[in-house]
Amino acid sequence: MQTITYLILVPMVYLAYLIFVLGIISRMVKIWRAPVQPTTLQIFPEKKPKWLWALHDSFLLPTVRKHNPVLWFFLMIFHIALLLLIIGHLELFKGFTFFQFWEHEIFLGKGFVGLTMIIALLYLLFRRFASPTRQISIPEDYYLLILIFLTVLFGSQMDWARRWYGYAELSPSDYQTYLTSLLFFRPELPSAVYQTGHSFMLVLHVFFANLFIMFFPFSKIMHSFFSIPMNRLRRG
Repeated sequence: MQTITYLILVPMVYLAYLIFVLGIISRMVKIWRAPVQPTTLQIFPEKKPKWLWALHDSFLLPTVRKHNPVLWFFLMIFHIALLLLIIGHLELFKGFTFFQFWEHEIFLGKGFVGLTMIIALLYLLFRRFASPTRQISIPEDYYLLILIFLTVLFGSQMDWARRWYGYAELSPSDYQTYLTSLLFFRPELPSAVYQTGHSFMLVLHVFFANLFIMFFPFSKIMHSFFSIPMNRLRRG
């Protein structure tokens, strides 16, 4: 079991990020070399400053809000929770103090950010089983949502175990030691990883996160890289 834990928490992480970087480069080269196609962009009314309105279109999703307010609500919840979780993960790297201008616990939200994101993901997943969304869904859509859901679920379980149920053997300082050691290519697994009964949640969280990172460059979710430039083009 210790061998499997080490393989998932160390070599698989490096492999996942290697595939991620190579996959991103490969997609960018493919897009760059693709022949120019006639544009099918829906042009939005021109407003200035154009980049500011491009940010508005990318992050506030006005078109979705207009046509499907319920979907817009859950998408906004998902993206806000995602932003807070990204901040929390960044703070797990020692020396990262950008968000420490006010005192707060890592992670923000006392466990409810993860719960909120899980609810949003369940809505986004189950709406794909109903018409008309089911007719335009492909297996990749379900795979992506289930993969993200499992990653968030086990990550949240780690937070809930510590905050809500008093299992404090694995603490943010342990996560900081682990992630910082990976960043500087000196992998170190805190002893608590092998000694606590709920460390399997960390292993599963990292395992599903690795799968998601490896799949990301080859999935439709790559649109996140291009949403701002595309919306900038729509603004003329």
